[in-house]
Amino acid sequence: MRCAVVGAGAWGTALADRLARNAHVVRIWAYEPDVAESINARHVNRFLPDVMLPDTIVASTSMRDVVTGADVLVMVAPSHVTRAMAEAAQPHLSGETTVVVASKGIEQHTLACMSQVVEDVFDGVPAVALSGPSFAAEVARGMPTAVVAACADSAPAQLVQRVFHAPAFRVYTQPDVIGAELGGAVKNVIAVATGVCEGLGLGFNARAALITRGLAEMTRLGIALGADAETFAGLAGLGDLVLTCTGSLSRNRALGLEIGQGKTLEETLSGRETVAEGVITTRSARALAEREGVEMPIVEAVYDVLFEGRAPRDAMTDLMSRDPRAERDE
Repeated sequence: MRCAVVGAGAWGTALADRLARNAHVVRIWAYEPDVAESINARHVNRFLPDVMLPDTIVASTSMRDVVTGADVLVMVAPSHVTRAMAEAAQPHLSGETTVVVASKGIEQHTLACMSQVVEDVFDGVPAVALSGPSFAAEVARGMPTAVVAACADSAPAQLVQRVFHAPAFRVYTQPDVIGAELGGAVKNVIAVATGVCEGLGLGFNARAALITRGLAEMTRLGIALGADAETFAGLAGLGDLVLTCTGSLSRNRALGLEIGQGKTLEETLSGRETVAEGVITTRSARALAEREGVEMPIVEAVYDVLFEGRAPRDAMTDLMSRDPRAERDE
């Protein structure tokens, strides 16, 4: 099939690589001209430097050249520019294009998940959310990975499953788009919290508690928005949460680690070219929880540390000092 990938960061490049190795025709849109030139001339992307890409992948900074005629469009831009990228791609789409959203986040001013943003721009065309525990570098190296293609309409989800599925890249389908996307977004905030915990030297018990209670917060918010609680026990929930909170390749965990060790958010972000989505999502997840009347103390603590100047150790102490309660919500 003719596949267009919008976003040539590490994850977009890994997905383009997977599609090319599945014998699809792949074009990838890059914001940076040097990235497009490097992919075309040397088959290497500096955002995924240790991976030699198939020479069949064609990169361009022209949205029209990449998107026109695509059977499958994969949106992999950072969450804060997803709407703008969708608007740039929309005039070049055909009515038969299947849209995949592989970006993870919550739009700040609308509090919409990424598939909702794309569907809004594309006049209600159903988008398939691709999510799950998947570090880009491992996917590109052909290491075993399992993800979820979520869509209320089973036909687009099954098409995406066929397009991406490979012996080392297992794709499951399911209908709960909201649950899959919320899991992929909020887990980044919890990963910042576990990084802070590690930076403070609070031990493995504390990290396990944060992961488990973080899962409870994600599930609570998801249920309020109409998601299926079981989704959060799956790949797009628990699976992605555990990977991002514990894996050494996690940008969000690494950011939290530096803050726990004493750096400010500004110091941690300075010089970073890649996006740690947890910073952006902390604001939007907190706002979404407030709108829905959902209690999310870990998200609130991360917000206080990142944006209110709260000392990380004080924030963690406050979490442990909250009033006793039942583990499960009634």
